[in-house]
Amino acid sequence: MLLLAPAPPPSPAAAGRRGLGRAATTCIRCSSVRELESSTSPRPGASLPPLREAKRVVLVRHGQSTWNAEGRIQGSSDISVLTPKGESQAETSRLMLLSDSFDACFTSPLARSRRTAEIIWEGRGDDLIPDSDLREIDLYSFQGLLKHEGKERYGVLYQQWQKNAANFSIDGHYPVRELWDRAQNCWERILAHEGKSVLVVAHNAVNQALVATSLGLGVEYFRILLQSNCGASVLDFTPQTGGGPPSVCLNRLNQTPNSPVAAGSSAGRKTSKRIILACQGATQNSPGFGLGGMGYAPLNMLGTIQSQKTAELLLDLKVNGILCSPQVAAVDTATVICEVQEAADCLGADCVPRYVEMKKLLELEIDDAFQMKQKSFGDIIQSGWMGSMEYRKLELLWAQSKDAWQALLNEVPDDSTSDRVLVAVGHPAILLALICRCLDLPKEYMSSFHLDDGSISVIDFPDGPKGRGVVRCTNYTAHLGRWSIPITRPTENDEEF
Repeated sequence: MLLLAPAPPPSPAAAGRRGLGRAATTCIRCSSVRELESSTSPRPGASLPPLREAKRVVLVRHGQSTWNAEGRIQGSSDISVLTPKGESQAETSRLMLLSDSFDACFTSPLARSRRTAEIIWEGRGDDLIPDSDLREIDLYSFQGLLKHEGKERYGVLYQQWQKNAANFSIDGHYPVRELWDRAQNCWERILAHEGKSVLVVAHNAVNQALVATSLGLGVEYFRILLQSNCGASVLDFTPQTGGGPPSVCLNRLNQTPNSPVAAGSSAGRKTSKRIILACQGATQNSPGFGLGGMGYAPLNMLGTIQSQKTAELLLDLKVNGILCSPQVAAVDTATVICEVQEAADCLGADCVPRYVEMKKLLELEIDDAFQMKQKSFGDIIQSGWMGSMEYRKLELLWAQSKDAWQALLNEVPDDSTSDRVLVAVGHPAILLALICRCLDLPKEYMSSFHLDDGSISVIDFPDGPKGRGVVRCTNYTAHLGRWSIPITRPTENDEEF
């Protein structure tokens, strides 16, 4: 059941825009009774070796290969090579990573990956470091088959590979389980390298396994954390006081040379259902601004630019609905997205604007303590900062995120015919909780992901809202142009969220 609820006073800019004829947005709240939840899930990075100093690892998948283009199952075979498109993608990745002073580059020995590494590493003095455990997943008898040949020749076995890969067995092997073991072995060598910034160029499945094992996630997360051709993922490792395994943060996932919202498949499967998490733009939230409550701070000039850039990026999609926090910055950001969407197909004199439903969702609202960004979620969880007051607020945020996530899923139709693109706009703190909800992770994982103002994260639902969400990318900021945040920015002095 959805109930109407009052919204906070709008900023002058937002009020002016709505005064131009846009109907007032609906404000909704989920009516379910919340119970605070607890979890004893192991900490991310628990199986990793201790570190003496912080380390950043950037994972890149190889560019498009000839067998990618043909639709063949590659596995760990070494026959395919980069296509001209793949070479171009690798060059784009080289430019994307050009400003980073990597200390080392580990690479899969397979030709398509090694060639990608050579292009990205061009002009750097140190040699590439090949590691056989970085080869793509071993698929044995499947390797070299076109996908339709796999279906025809192996039937039920091929279906198991598609639907239940974690338990898939072929030729006496469990490929995904073997892959996870290899990824764990790779981390021992990658993290043992003395470099503070390490590049790893490998493959789709092995990069998925590297991301997952670093976060302590099992084989059931195979095909859940997408890796596109030449997509880059950034992991930050921070040593713990007193030794022990490092803390891990997935700073961003699958930053691709092309648009992250372009039409396509998720993990090789067609999807027509998508939720986009759009972080609101930067706000005028300094103490001297005189607004008292952070929730009433409007966008500053940078935030206005960020919201416009996000609206432009989403023009590649036909957005069906927008849910946003009632807080002013989120409403302002959502309004810009909504207005650009509605005007996109209305450039002629006789054209009628398209209606995009926009609602305010109270469960996307956050406490001022999190907007101030004074402490990270990890610090709050581990230290009981300020007599655990912030921890209690974090528990409340986490509890309401369950309702917020369900509200988003309720907006996605459970059928196989209709397309649905839903945008959720809010502060990074609540969107981090939604990513954890999507991945079925406890609140302790909120500090294991990072989101910047103006970023977007994309979640696809190839099996509809009742199926598992596939995380296409997180913390994408390239659309912000000159205001984008470099993929490999230094970790020092980063904002907590």
